[in-house]
Amino acid sequence: MRAVDIIIHKRDKQVLTKEEIEYFIKGYADGSITDYQAAAWAMAVLINGMNLRETTDLTVAIAETGELLDLSNVVSIAVDKHSTGGVGDKTTLVVQPIVAACGLPVGKMSGRGLGFSGGTLDKMESIPGYRCDLTTEEFMKQLKDIGMVLTGQTADLAPADGKLYALRDVTGTVDSIPLIASSIMSKKIAGGANAIVLDVKIGKGAFMDDIKEGKRLAETMVAIAKRADRKAIALISDMNQPLGYAVGNALELREAIDTLHGGGPDDFRGHCVEVAKQLLIIGNICRHEREAEKMVLQVLEDGSAWERFRQLVIAQGGDVSFIDEPNKLPSAKLIETIASPKSGYLKEINARMIGETAVFLGAGRGKKGDQIDYAVGIVMHNKVGDYVTKGAPLFTMHVDHETQLYEASQNLLAAHQWSSTPVKKLPLFYDIIK
Repeated sequence: MRAVDIIIHKRDKQVLTKEEIEYFIKGYADGSITDYQAAAWAMAVLINGMNLRETTDLTVAIAETGELLDLSNVVSIAVDKHSTGGVGDKTTLVVQPIVAACGLPVGKMSGRGLGFSGGTLDKMESIPGYRCDLTTEEFMKQLKDIGMVLTGQTADLAPADGKLYALRDVTGTVDSIPLIASSIMSKKIAGGANAIVLDVKIGKGAFMDDIKEGKRLAETMVAIAKRADRKAIALISDMNQPLGYAVGNALELREAIDTLHGGGPDDFRGHCVEVAKQLLIIGNICRHEREAEKMVLQVLEDGSAWERFRQLVIAQGGDVSFIDEPNKLPSAKLIETIASPKSGYLKEINARMIGETAVFLGAGRGKKGDQIDYAVGIVMHNKVGDYVTKGAPLFTMHVDHETQLYEASQNLLAAHQWSSTPVKKLPLFYDIIK
């Protein structure tokens, strides 16, 4: 078998065999297949696609290039959630302690922000001392001891995915549903997940803005799970405007803390409740949505979800006083609120532009390895559909360099569009794929 023949087969729109896919992925992982060959193959896949069997075989082949965690001796069922990323998406910080408080263990490996999309680990590292580099042994022990882990992915899990992801990023082959789906699902399978809730974001602040393509991705991932003997549910959620109000690491952490204390923005709280409900159902804790929602609201109200979050922070070395007293968290040198220049209904709050402005302020990375500033970011004051009076607060910038204020404010003003007539509020979710 030769790599060039496999490339030609896919170039000519042929269906690859399981053996061809395994050979190619294993060869790329061990270096016997070169970057330029993998780039040609990825472009052929982008152009000609893969059927479900090919995509599933690709997913499993990527997972099997590294360690496959077996969590069966630690938990009765291993559940996980995955978001395709967005602006202001701090959902894991609230959902994980909720479901843990309901008796469902969650061992989660998350990522860092790249581009305008924020990263869960960066938000948690706003807490001094919090460790995101647990070993596999530490991961397993903590999951067994407290039923919660939130750390980074180890290098031993699906190493072929890391190589392929970096390659796709620089060869124009990111936007391929088989490659996206296999990348996401290979890490979930390698991480030992038996049941997965997928939060597929659609809109201007997501990597996919077409709802049909988003549904196709969601359906593909759910089908992969079924063929790989796992369970999955996919939620199609809105990301045309930021989720919640805060965008920026410590700012988002504060908003998550507020939500765990029973407050928080309505849209963010509602989003977290729905994701948590689906995890409880797929994790066999609850039989139906009404029962799951009652349990979720109870642990938020009685403080047990908050106590579980504290337990997580302590277990991973974080200074818990920084979440008990959020005013101790990193704070920007300059805080400036901009008023609305006109009255009217907000018809757009462009999430991508807001995310890109947060990166400009230092809250995110333009490229891997960039240092981020945990303190800076933006707090929005409205949602699409709200009526805003001229002179009312529109957004607040948290900035460390005064020279950034003008450009940032102009970008954020441009992200807002007004209407003289009423505008419908955006939905939290468009669909659910089971």
